Amino acid sequence: MRSGESKPHAGNWLLLAGLLLVATVGTATEIPGAEPFTEARFNTLRAQGQLVLVDVAADWCPTCRRQREVLAEFQERHADAGLRILTVDFDRQKEWVRHFKAPRQSTFILFKGNEQLWFAVAEVREAVVFDRLLRAAGLAAAAP
Repeated sequence: MRSGESKPHAGNWLLLAGLLLVATVGTATEIPGAEPFTEARFNTLRAQGQLVLVDVAADWCPTCRRQREVLAEFQERHADAGLRILTVDFDRQKEWVRHFKAPRQSTFILFKGNEQLWFAVAEVREAVVFDRLLRAAGLAAAAP
C-alpha cells in the first residue's frame, strides 16, 4: 500500500451490502389488489363472505418475493376470482403472526367468509397456488 492510501474499511463493505439489500427489497413485485392487513378490513371482508388470502410476508424473504410473483400473476389472469389479499408484515405485526399461527414468513391462510379453507407455508408452485385459489373461488372443478 502506498503512503497516504487508506485501508478498505469493513464499514464500506457493510454500506455496500446494505445498499444492495435496499435495492433488492425495493424491486418487490406489487400484487394487484393487495392491501396491508388490518383487523377491521379482515373482519369486513369476511363478514361480506369474500375470498380472502392472508399473506404473512417479509420484504427480506426470497420465498415471499417468489410468492408475490405467483400472486401477481394469479390476480392478472383471474381477476374474476374476486380474491382479496391482506398482507401481514411478519416483522411489524407479530400479534397477527401469532394469531394466525404462522410458523414463519411466507405463510398463506385462505378464508371464505369465516371458514378457513387452506393453510400453506412456503408454497411457491404456481399450479398448486392457482388450483387452491380457483377451487375456493368456485372457478375450477375439484380434483377427484
